[in-house]
Amino acid sequence: MESTEETLFDQALTRYQEGAKANELLNDFINITTNSPNHSAGWTCLAWLQLLSDKPEEALRSARTAIKLNAQDPQARINLSLALLETNSKGVREQIEIVKKILFTVPELQKDLKESIADGLSRKPDWNALQKIKQWLEL
Repeated sequence: MESTEETLFDQALTRYQEGAKANELLNDFINITTNSPNHSAGWTCLAWLQLLSDKPEEALRSARTAIKLNAQDPQARINLSLALLETNSKGVREQIEIVKKILFTVPELQKDLKESIADGLSRKPDWNALQKIKQWLEL
């Protein structure tokens, strides 16, 4: 049987995919991560929504938590890279190199990352940090 958090996660993710605005979903993902603090995908999504909502400091904390829970999630590392760029923090190059290694090892993840980057740029067309990361990853 699926947990309540998983059901809430799936519902919130579906709403996002259907075009709901990032700031409309923030509280859903805050609740998911509060009630299920080891839900790495919840933290990854929360960081993404915080970045889309121009909350890079919060995204930095969420992305770091997501990586602690799942170090092999390239989306979490991209989120961390974005938050580092947007807060003028160090460590971006290291994160990009790790993403490249993950993609080399598991190339089928490239499709998901390309879609994620395209989604981010469609929702926030002037997102310079994401455009830089896209260029660095050659996606």
